[in-house]
Amino acid sequence: MLKDIRLVLIGFGNVGRAFASLLLQKEKTLLNEYGIQARVTGIITKRHGAVINADGIDLARALALIEANRSLVELSTHVFNGNTLDFIKACEADVLVETTPVNPQAGTPAIDHLKAGFEKGMHGITANKGPVVYAYKKLTELAQAKGLKFRFESAVMDGAPIFSLHRKTLAGAEIEGFEGILNSCTNMLIEAMEAGTPLDDAIKHAQEIGIAESDPSNDVDGWDAAIKVAALSTVLMNHPITPLDVDRTGIRGITAQDIAEAKAEGKRWKLVCRGGWNDGQFIAEVKPEKVAAGSPLYSVSGTSSFVSFALDVLPGLGILESDPSPKTTAFGLLSDLIDICQDAK
Repeated sequence: MLKDIRLVLIGFGNVGRAFASLLLQKEKTLLNEYGIQARVTGIITKRHGAVINADGIDLARALALIEANRSLVELSTHVFNGNTLDFIKACEADVLVETTPVNPQAGTPAIDHLKAGFEKGMHGITANKGPVVYAYKKLTELAQAKGLKFRFESAVMDGAPIFSLHRKTLAGAEIEGFEGILNSCTNMLIEAMEAGTPLDDAIKHAQEIGIAESDPSNDVDGWDAAIKVAALSTVLMNHPITPLDVDRTGIRGITAQDIAEAKAEGKRWKLVCRGGWNDGQFIAEVKPEKVAAGSPLYSVSGTSSFVSFALDVLPGLGILESDPSPKTTAFGLLSDLIDICQDAK
C-alpha cells in the first residue's frame, strides 16, 4: 500500500541537506521496496529563510539555492512570518525531522520543536542528543498518547544502528554496561599528537577541515562524549542522567611525554566512555585512558567510533563505525522514517 508521507525539515545545515540529498538518491528505493512516497512540504533554516509548499518542495532546487547562498523563499507558495514554533503550526506534515544544533546544557529549542510537532499530529525524528537526554520520557509519553512515534537513531554514532538494535533485535536482553570511543574528533586529535603535532595545532587543523567547531571545548573537554554517555544510559539502561552526572575529564591534560610513555608500553591514549552498574552503583564516565593492543579500542582510528555492550545473554557485542559523514547521520534519519512507516502498517 502506497504511503504519501509529508515531511517538514527543521534545520537545513549539513545534516539536513544530506538528508534531502538522500531522499532524492533513495526515491525509487523508498517507493519500490517500502511503498513510501516522501515529499517535503516545509523547510526552515537559520540563514536562508523558510519555505512552505503543500505540493512538495523541489529538493534539488532547494539544495542549489543554499549552495548559491540564496534564500529558499522563492520556492514557497505560502507567505510566512514568525518563529520556528509558528512555522511548525503552519505546516501540514506527517513527520517532523529535527536537525538543529545540540544544546548540551538543556536540549532546547529542539525539545520544543518536537513537542510542537507532536501537538500538531506529526511523528518526530531527531539527530539531536539534547531531547534524548533531557526529555526522553516526556517526549516518548507525549508521542505515545497521540499514537505517534519518537525516533532518534542518529543521536549517537551518527547512523549506526544502536537504538534500533536495542529496541528490536536485542528485545529481551538486558544491557548491563557499555564502553567505547564516542567522540571522533578527540580520537583524531590524539592520533595527531601521536604523530608529533601539538594539541593546539591539531585543533586548528581539525577546525580547518570542518571536524572541530570554532569553539572546540565540547569535544576537547569531553562534553560531547558525556552527553552521548547520558543518552545511552537514559535509553538503553533506563537510568536517566545528564552530562553533569558524568564523571568527565577531557584530553587537554595529555602531554607529549604521556604519548611517548604509552607508545613505549605498547599502548595508546583514547578518550574512553563508559556506563554501567558496579556493585549496585551506576558508573558514568568519560576520561583519557591508556589502552593495550588487545583492546578493541586500540585500533579505532581517525574519526571512527566504537561501542561495545555487556549483556546478560551475550558476553559482548560491539559496533564500529568508520569515518562517518553527514550522509551517515542522514541515513539514521532515513532508517527512522522507514521504521515509522512500517510500524504504521
